[in-house]
Amino acid sequence: MSVQLAETDKDILKCRAVLLALRPHLAEDTFLTVVREQLREGYQLAFIEQDGQAVAAIGFRYLQFLFSGKHFYIDDLSTLPQYRGRGYGGLLLDFVTGLAREKGYAVITLDSGFHRHDAHRLYLSKGFKIASLHFSKSLNELYC
Repeated sequence: MSVQLAETDKDILKCRAVLLALRPHLAEDTFLTVVREQLREGYQLAFIEQDGQAVAAIGFRYLQFLFSGKHFYIDDLSTLPQYRGRGYGGLLLDFVTGLAREKGYAVITLDSGFHRHDAHRLYLSKGFKIASLHFSKSLNELYC
């Protein structure tokens, strides 16, 4: 079981079902276009594949803030429901942690919905701390 970076349209499309499980508001027909645009903006997508399909995926990007310096921000982490509990999420977090260490980054950050208790257990077990509350202001009703 290895982690691969999605670099081709074929790889991105392998990740579609995994990411739509986390982000069901995304349109299936525009998924590839949206991810390609994000890749041009620095987003990276890594995945674990079984039988020709991604079963878990993580999307992350480089950011730099005054309060935390250079770091990776994890946008998305998802495993298909039937593959949960097999350690794939932890493996993907370890992959991003390794990349961050290679680059000399001091921190990895992410936001997680209050209701995602299983995800929170994973993050805490991987050394993440609850460091802040994230606030957002919706400017249209489609924002999640």
